[in-house]
Amino acid sequence: MTAPRLVIALLGCLALSTQASAQQQIVSREQDIVELRLGQRVMVDDGSCPAGQIKEVQGAQMTASGVLRTRKCVPRLGPKTR
Repeated sequence: MTAPRLVIALLGCLALSTQASAQQQIVSREQDIVELRLGQRVMVDDGSCPAGQIKEVQGAQMTASGVLRTRKCVPRLGPKTR
């Protein structure tokens, strides 16, 4: 593969990975999160946070029993869709 084609291919891969990571998953109940990976963040719109905020569940640490979840309220970045 020539150098210009390699650069174009790498830029294409970077664009696709950036687009995929920009899409955030939003669920209405924390029980709907089936498999949380280490480092993954899922927004939970269950009404448990103050107005203008949404609960963020993150896979924080690997333990013997699986991925440890942390929860915190973070500012809502867009309009409420549900």
